Amino acid sequence: MPLVNNKVGDDCTVGTDKALADGKALVDSLIKVVACYRHLASCVGSCTDSLQLRDELRQTREKAQNLAVSICRHLTSHLRDKSLPEEQRREMELLWVAFSSSLELLHVDMCKVFSMGDIFSLANSASLVQTGLQGGGSEVAARALSLPDLNQAQAPEAGLESQERSTMEQEISQIDHMIDDMEMKVNVLRWMVEPHGPQYADPLSSTDSASLALLSVDEEQPGHQPQSQHSHMVVFVVLFAVVLVATTLSVCVVFFS
Repeated sequence: MPLVNNKVGDDCTVGTDKALADGKALVDSLIKVVACYRHLASCVGSCTDSLQLRDELRQTREKAQNLAVSICRHLTSHLRDKSLPEEQRREMELLWVAFSSSLELLHVDMCKVFSMGDIFSLANSASLVQTGLQGGGSEVAARALSLPDLNQAQAPEAGLESQERSTMEQEISQIDHMIDDMEMKVNVLRWMVEPHGPQYADPLSSTDSASLALLSVDEEQPGHQPQSQHSHMVVFVVLFAVVLVATTLSVCVVFFS
């Protein structure tokens, strides 16, 4: 009877599960940082635009790029492994799709910030759009970067705007090159990857649940008519009566004149 080394199989499974958990943690962190960058990017050119905001964008962008490099190396090495179990491969492909989508969003927002920074210069504060928004960006960026206070983490320099313009174009091209390189190294068809599990489900809010409950009550009571339908019927009857009276008066005027 052949002997089976179960310990080797168990160690391989544990190692794969740990790699999957590490990948999920990295992708979740990237999604939060990209969402933070999108929030900050929406403030460029508004009345909240400042050197501090540009510095927060730079720090958030650097954090996202560092995470992207780590995730790309981590997922590429495992997805190119032919011995990866099928279940773990599907989970890795889900992470790959989430990662590539987040990276494309980051690339779009970086291009947006680059273009908006060219239109709205901080040297001319009068050209900024008065949106009425105040503050809020530093706290969001500090949470995304895991810093207690972003204002104390690094003070913005006076020449930050010109430095940002000189480095952003290079960073945008690096992200673009990374996206192309990912598609060449790993062939994951996005339309073939199906989300599953509670993490990717679309939970119903309390409002949606109440709406579904009302719809189910209406379906159970076919004779019941909503109040809005009654209102429409009353308006229709009144309009019909007005038209009828107007027609009658016109006929009377024609015959008796």
